[in-house]
Amino acid sequence: MTTVPRPAHPAIRVTGLRVRHRRTLALDSVDLDFGPGVHGLLGPNGAGKTSLIRVLATVAEPSGGRVEILGHDTGDHRRRAEVRRRLGYLPQEFGYYPGFTVREFVAYMAWLKEMPADAAPAAVERAVARVGLADRIDAKVRTLSGGMVRRVGIAQAVVNDPRVLLLDEPTTGLDPEQRVEFRGLLRELGASCTVLVSTHLVEDVATACTDVTLVDAGRVAYRGTPAALATLGESADGPGDHPIERGYTAALRAHRSRAARAKEPSAPEGAAR
Repeated sequence: MTTVPRPAHPAIRVTGLRVRHRRTLALDSVDLDFGPGVHGLLGPNGAGKTSLIRVLATVAEPSGGRVEILGHDTGDHRRRAEVRRRLGYLPQEFGYYPGFTVREFVAYMAWLKEMPADAAPAAVERAVARVGLADRIDAKVRTLSGGMVRRVGIAQAVVNDPRVLLLDEPTTGLDPEQRVEFRGLLRELGASCTVLVSTHLVEDVATACTDVTLVDAGRVAYRGTPAALATLGESADGPGDHPIERGYTAALRAHRSRAARAKEPSAPEGAAR
């Protein structure tokens, strides 16, 4: 497994993270560090990606381990308010008030993030323009297409110029041209911010991410650069039209093979070989 250099001062640090949903262990002893840049999070459905994003966004409690965001332990309730003011978060499905205009909704989210009242109006207009909706800023959210609503979600996530930005399947519903524009926005944000983006789209990882973390069955299966994952795919047999897709499959197979070997019972000492 290719390693990613540990940042000296990570914006996100996860140690021994465990998340349990009833009888299911969604994340099992996960250790991760993320510094500035755009970090891709890949994995099969049910691998634990959304569980990780939700815990980092402080909307879900871990079952064990430690999570630090911007140097603050999120297990300390007194620190959470400070973390949330400096976070941007877009869940897979986000709630909104359909009767609000785009401006009103993003402004409401800025207020929830405790942005200064005198700075919020300009920040709202800037965030809406960044996602290409300046001409619809006074339209009711209920009149927008699904892709436009998704862009409104991205606008609310970046309105406070977050230090840490967490995006769960952000390009769902965007057309190809909009995805290209969004990847440009990701690269711009990653220059001064720590961005963690969960996605199923190889193009997002290949063109926008500085590194990629592959999660499988609640554990980290692979960490490396997109180029390293593509190199792994060039020498691997398996499904996929792109080397990163084939590398993804190869990394999953290698991880599952290691996990299966670890479960095999050890031979008794002194047994014949």
